[in-house]
Amino acid sequence: MSPLKSGTLDLALLSALDGPPRYGLEILQHVNGRSGGLFGLREGSLYPALHRLVKAGWVQSEWQESDKGGAPRKYYRLTDDGLAALSTKKAEWRTLRGALDALLIGRLA
Repeated sequence: MSPLKSGTLDLALLSALDGPPRYGLEILQHVNGRSGGLFGLREGSLYPALHRLVKAGWVQSEWQESDKGGAPRKYYRLTDDGLAALSTKKAEWRTLRGALDALLIGRLA
């Protein structure tokens, strides 16, 4: 089982899309690569989460022709609401991390 939970998955995906648009496999590789493979994100979790973020209005998708002559790919990018959600989720994460650090450091002392 992957340690990537729903709220963390949203934060990871929004963070992965904070920049140029990416297609599904790029997002998957980005998240797994940047996490050192810890999250173990798979397509079966990725696409439902992306659809949920699109439905929430945080992510927009668009089909684009392949620059290598292959099949078109669906690219995802953050909307303005998605940028705001990312900012909020980062702040929440920093607060949670600070509280956990305080507990863990207290236990080690």
